[in-house]
Amino acid sequence: MRQEHRAGEKLFVDYAGQTVPVQDRQTGEIRPAQVFVAVLGASNYTYAEATWTQTLPDWVGAHTRAFAFFGVPAIIVPDNLRSGVTKACRYEPELNPTYADLARHYDVAVIPARVRKPRDKAKVEAGVLLVERWILACLRHQAFFSLVGLNTAIAACFDRLNRRPFKKLPGCRQSQFEAVDRPALQPLPLEPYVYAEWRTARVNIDSRLEVEGHYYSVPSPLVHTALDVRLTVTTVECFHKNQRVASHVRSAERGRHTTVTAHLPSAHQRYLEWSPSRLIQWAETVGPATTAVVTAILARRPHPEQGYRSCLGILRLGHAYSPARLEAACRRAQALEAFAYKSVQSILKTGLDQQPLPEPVPTAPSQLHTTISAAPPITNTTKEESDVTPSHTRDTGGPEAHRHGHRPDGTNWRCPTCSG
Repeated sequence: MRQEHRAGEKLFVDYAGQTVPVQDRQTGEIRPAQVFVAVLGASNYTYAEATWTQTLPDWVGAHTRAFAFFGVPAIIVPDNLRSGVTKACRYEPELNPTYADLARHYDVAVIPARVRKPRDKAKVEAGVLLVERWILACLRHQAFFSLVGLNTAIAACFDRLNRRPFKKLPGCRQSQFEAVDRPALQPLPLEPYVYAEWRTARVNIDSRLEVEGHYYSVPSPLVHTALDVRLTVTTVECFHKNQRVASHVRSAERGRHTTVTAHLPSAHQRYLEWSPSRLIQWAETVGPATTAVVTAILARRPHPEQGYRSCLGILRLGHAYSPARLEAACRRAQALEAFAYKSVQSILKTGLDQQPLPEPVPTAPSQLHTTISAAPPITNTTKEESDVTPSHTRDTGGPEAHRHGHRPDGTNWRCPTCSG
């Protein structure tokens, strides 16, 4: 069936089957470049460019440059390339989210060709054939060392192709484009399209979802909900039922968190508002002793945040009892150097805060008195002397005392040095 094409309505896009080798000047490595082809339905006006791959970034980038070359048509007719169509279907094909985002930005409809129905995209099939014959064939003997150089050569070739006269119709592709398609094409949007990829991520119990190892906050009511995440080079946007619920600056730090305080539950928000200075200011409204206890708790922790809960517990004891009793309890805790929540709580429970503080007892240095007694002298006695029963002792004034006594056999024994 012969197809009729209205002016500015359809743009047919596809990749050519042939590739162009591009050689690296430094390493000598040869890398094949893919050739993207786009053809307008009414005028057959043709655009071609080389990309490194047929992946999503190159596929979307080629579309944006084609729109800049032509203008914006009403409908795009692509092949069922995986970068454009996630799931091919005769009736309701499923588009890649990024490709659908591109279509929304340019306000165009995407109608993929049916599977194994090349006649649905006959214009681009013929355009690919022309590109291979009039462009790639002309460049087959040239060596290219960069993608930019290759695209410069391709642009010169398809410009000649578009100006080549028709054989059976008046004019050429260029003239038909100027007369038919250009007036009907839509202008480009005011803002250029920003390439974005889409992911699906589930919100964890901490009101955050993970994207490439980084954690971004979303409103807490969405916990356990799967959200659509739009990733650009600089931003991360989260969508729930097509409504944007969060937006963050994209971060490449893995394992870190990006948090908006308003996204957290109210209890978490109040906790994040606390700081050492605010706790100390609250303690000053109670009294100097409470301030001293709170300051000591914050100073004795390796990190002040470790003492937040202890300080909050102490300050809230003023609601359960009274600020006056809390100040008295802190005064006693300060005297005992018991800087802990449980210590202050125990003082209040037992009523020790209502008891007067004990007067400090002055401590004087103690004197130690020791009596050292001389040990009795050790004398060397002979067997004969040890058998004597002493009867008296005579002091000769010398270093030793001389004794007189009786032997076991009844005879008298006298010290040889003693005269009587």
